[in-house]
Order: sequence, then structure tokens, then C-alpha cells
Amino acid sequence: MNGTYSSVNPPNYTAKGRLERRYYERELRRLQEELAMLQRWIVNRGLKVLVICEGRDAAGKGGVIKRIVERLNPRVCRVVALGVPTEREKTQWYFQRYVTHLPAAGEMVLFDRSWYNRAGVERVMGFCTEQDYQEFLVSCPQFERMLIRSGIQIIKYWFSVSDEEQESRFQARLTDPRRRWKLSPMDLESRKRWVDYSRAKDDMFVHTDIMDCRWNVVNADDKRRARLNCISHLLTSIPYHPVDVPELSLPARQSGEEYLRPPITEQAFVPDLYVPQPGSKTKKKKKKKQAQDEAQATTA
Repeated sequence: MNGTYSSVNPPNYTAKGRLERRYYERELRRLQEELAMLQRWIVNRGLKVLVICEGRDAAGKGGVIKRIVERLNPRVCRVVALGVPTEREKTQWYFQRYVTHLPAAGEMVLFDRSWYNRAGVERVMGFCTEQDYQEFLVSCPQFERMLIRSGIQIIKYWFSVSDEEQESRFQARLTDPRRRWKLSPMDLESRKRWVDYSRAKDDMFVHTDIMDCRWNVVNADDKRRARLNCISHLLTSIPYHPVDVPELSLPARQSGEEYLRPPITEQAFVPDLYVPQPGSKTKKKKKKKQAQDEAQATTA
């Protein structure tokens, strides 16, 4: 992985300067094939990889994480997104509930928000004391260095989104029933405290952007570019090589001559509501166009 976009398919952009969808989908497919190769390398070498994703609300963390894991084995690559700590967890050592989710050998774990909640939302919203916050700033770099010494590779991403773009995404969530769940009272409160969150992020960087474990800032105003850029950076952050995969062939299916299927009338079937109806329209793709798309996908 050379860390650049595909030389066969240079980027295309819309009139508004956004990455064009067809190019984005081809390049995403190429990068996801590389991720599958990286996954095999992680398993083969017994690596322990931890990816931390932080940023403002509606910055696109979830979208990037989804594209990273959607073609990978969930037993190898898993996502951790913890909720509000329980009353018992509030009495524990702050990092304790995160430790149980750290990767073992042959695993990659992505934290959708992490212990950095203390430096962000807890700090701004007053959910922790000043003493707790100051202790975190001292302990966090030491904790991460300890994890690195234990063999865990930590890669930290901060997703940066502009005020205007965040406003646009919040408005979309307000009007789209499919996204309404993404807009919580805490998100609305963070909108009111934009400057406070900015100061908290700056202070967090001062104390935790250490040479052993740097923050990598992702410009997330263009979701498509942010996803490709982040995945490309992740691939270049972990040196890997192709792992030989044994060739497979489908065995002959067992003969069913002696098998008698029970009557289908005894089974409960899901209603087929979308069966084609007489006279329904069908869209046929031109063979030439289909061949071109398949060729482009192969070269990508």
C-alpha cells in the first residue's frame, strides 16, 4: 500500500468540489480489498491494533468506522461504542471499563469514542470534577505509553468538521426520520457550547498529542474524501504484506436422493410483498456499459 489514490483512476469531483460518487465507490472498493489483506496480516502476525476515533458530533466518525469494518470479519475487527457508565463503573479506576475491550493478538479494535470522553464531553458538561480532569491529563499519556510497551499499536483520529457543515448535518437529522436517532439532547447541548468544546479539544491536544502516539486530524467536511483519506492513512500506518491464501474449491454436494423434505405447508414463511407483478417495469442495463463498469472495478 503506497498511501496514494489509485493511479489508474484519478479523482473526479462534482461542480461543488465534492468527490464524485462513482469514483468514490470504486476507490472505496479498492481500499476495502486492501483492508481485507491487512486483516489477514494482523491475524497471521498476531498484531494488536487499537484505533481511536474522536471528534465533534456529526463529524462522520460512524460513517468511517462502518466503511472500515463492513467487509471484515467481526471476530477479527470489532467496534466498541460504550454507553453512559453505570453507577458501579463510576466508582472504578477511570480506564478500567475500557481495558476489557482492548485487542488481543490477531485483533483490531475500533473505539467509537473512548477514554477521551473525560477531556471532552465530561469536561465541558461538568460530569467530572476538576481534580478528575487534571488527573486524566497526567495519566492518559502514561496509560497509552504502557499499552504501547505491551505490544498494542494505537492509532488516534480526530474528525474535524466546520461550524457550517455541522449545522447542515444537524438540520438533515432533524428532517430525516432515518437519522433522527442520531440527534440526542447531548448533541444539541454541544451545539450551544461550540467554543467550549473547541477549547477543550485544544487543551486535550496539548497534553495527549505525544510523539509515541500522535493525533491524526481528518478533515471531515466532505464525507467521501474523509472516508477514503482515513482508510488510506490506516493502511499506511500498519506495514503489511500479502498473506498467502490457500486455494479453495467447492466440494460436490451430498446426494439428496434419500432426503424427503417436510411439507412446506407446515412452515411459516415471511410474506413475499415485493414479488414482481404482471406489467411491472424492469430496467435492463446495457451490456456494453455493464462490461465497462466491471472492467473499471477490476482495475481499481
